[in-house]
Amino acid sequence: MQKDIKKLFKDNSIIIAIGVTISIAILSLAKLGKYPLPISFSNIDKIEHAIAYFFLTLFWLLALKNKVSIAIIVLCCFAYGIIIEVLQGVLTTYRFAEYYDILANTIGILIAFIFFRVFIVKK
Repeated sequence: MQKDIKKLFKDNSIIIAIGVTISIAILSLAKLGKYPLPISFSNIDKIEHAIAYFFLTLFWLLALKNKVSIAIIVLCCFAYGIIIEVLQGVLTTYRFAEYYDILANTIGILIAFIFFRVFIVKK
């Protein structure tokens, strides 16, 4: 079963990475309502940013492993985050470009990079 899952991911890794990229764009630019949380936590959106960009970076690193430089992938994910923030400020009236969102994105990217280097590349 585990081998089947690994093969399925390996065969479709680029599609999954593209899907995550498109999902982040849609969720970042769409008008979303407030959702109730079971706990109260200020700035939870920064954690959501870090998680989203962790997965964005990790999936692209896995999809392009041994094909493209790790530094290029990390820089592209960082640039993508900045582009999305600029688009939020330019294209929408209900979203705002925030420097702290870029910082949260960068933290997620760096955690994914470290995770990839420690757990994936070292194997």
